[in-house]
Amino acid sequence: MSAATFPRTTFKSSELSRASADVFAAAVDHPVHVTRRDGESLVLMSESADKARDALLELAAQLVAVSTSTDGTLAGRMSDRFPWMLALSPADQEACATAVLSAARASFATHQPHLSIAELTSWRETATAIAAGLGRQPVEWLDEAEAVERPQAHGEGIKG
Repeated sequence: MSAATFPRTTFKSSELSRASADVFAAAVDHPVHVTRRDGESLVLMSESADKARDALLELAAQLVAVSTSTDGTLAGRMSDRFPWMLALSPADQEACATAVLSAARASFATHQPHLSIAELTSWRETATAIAAGLGRQPVEWLDEAEAVERPQAHGEGIKG
């Protein structure tokens, strides 16, 4: 594979001063290592990547606390840590617990915090919507004649 296929992740500290725009541009996309002759290498990353790492570590701390307890079910223990889960039905609490745990494991294994954060956020938003009363009314489905055709996403329907 060509060098263009993989983003550059290591820069010398001298490049930081000579070509800071290149280093900063790379750090926006992914953490970069800045090597130094006179000390330990540094990691430069975007604030959003740092916040995602913090959120993943916070989730990890909560899941460790849940896993070290033996009282009740996994869903019950998670509901103690994430009280918004109580707005979900018991079956959905179980599904949520399993999905969040699986997503967290995938995040840890792949170093992709967004997997678990997105799963947790999705379930929390669902619980919030249920608590607000959304979903209590029956769904009114459109007749075929009333339906609007879904626009194609970029690249859909294009044959090469």
